[in-house]
Amino acid sequence: MDADGFAAIRDRRAHDPGAIAGALAARTRRPLLGENGRLFIIAADHPARGALGVGDEPMAMAHRYELLDRLALALSRPGVDGVLATPDIIDDLALLGALDDKVVVGSMNRGGLRGSSFEMDDRFTSYDIDGIVRDRLDFAKALLRINLQDPRSAATIEACAAAVSAAAAAGVPIMIEPFMSSHRGGAIVNDLTADAVITAVAIASGLGTTSAYTWMKLPVVDGMERVMEATTLPTLLLGGERSDDSDAMYASWQHALTLPGVRGLVVGRALIYPPDGNVQRAVDTASALVHEQ
Repeated sequence: MDADGFAAIRDRRAHDPGAIAGALAARTRRPLLGENGRLFIIAADHPARGALGVGDEPMAMAHRYELLDRLALALSRPGVDGVLATPDIIDDLALLGALDDKVVVGSMNRGGLRGSSFEMDDRFTSYDIDGIVRDRLDFAKALLRINLQDPRSAATIEACAAAVSAAAAAGVPIMIEPFMSSHRGGAIVNDLTADAVITAVAIASGLGTTSAYTWMKLPVVDGMERVMEATTLPTLLLGGERSDDSDAMYASWQHALTLPGVRGLVVGRALIYPPDGNVQRAVDTASALVHEQ
């Protein structure tokens, strides 16, 4: 988008904040799943967690206009079903008219910012289910880090359970991204062994008063076959950090996408900030993996 387009967004935000609600109300919606039952979602909820770095660029996602350009390009590509983001980005994309016929996933975000003294205080800080219903979004997403050595995890588990119940009552699908986490070397680290992911899935699957609207959002790990044997819930794969070995990254996704129960892929920085800078090629490659299975 050119400078005039971004100036128009800034002016509408300043002079007509109700335009955001109007744009969301006018958005053309689509069924959650298409004919092939697959989903390919672009993730962009990282900035609201203070996670602006990609690879060796610590502030790669700090330039909002460049980020929006990359997201708009990704959303324009065939096979890209939607976007996952916090309200600030969803609102900008709505004003840009980039959300028609897309699945829009509202990130409930996490308050436990990486490296903070309160990192395991993972309270929700963005969308709630009422806000998702108000804005006519299609999906909710919540992170669930379970640290058995930290009592603050109890409140996070309880809040996720309440979100699952509220989503089901509203008829809104909700994807839970669960991890077993621990304190290591002064940092919170997610355990990416198959056993740990299976344990996290078991805990997350039982949250709330019903699992009818619950989906899983899971990392691709060694032993993914065992992970997918641990749940009947529809599952989307987490793309994870950007890899300098794109071929190996795509190969791991391709294999995992063939497993029973896997419905698609949710990827952010690895595709909108690819190592070679070619967003279109990266997105199209991932789209083919999802939709040509």
